[in-house]
Amino acid sequence: MAELDPIHSSIPPNPAATITVQINSQPREVPAGTTLTDLISILQLEPRYLAIERNAQVVSRKVHATTILAAGDVLEVVTLVGGG
Repeated sequence: MAELDPIHSSIPPNPAATITVQINSQPREVPAGTTLTDLISILQLEPRYLAIERNAQVVSRKVHATTILAAGDVLEVVTLVGGG
């Protein structure tokens, strides 16, 4: 019997699978395949007023929808607050 190549397998990922990431120093379970756009929605944040750093690199808003989180990612989510 041939072994399956996990990279090129036609078997879809388990939709119930989760990964653990660190968000502002707190561990959090998120569904596998979560993008930064998904995360912003999960956290109920306004995307226009925040910045996200992933593994010590600022992530441009242009790529939030295509940046898929990986287990162990360290995220810093900073919300911008106006005032005077």
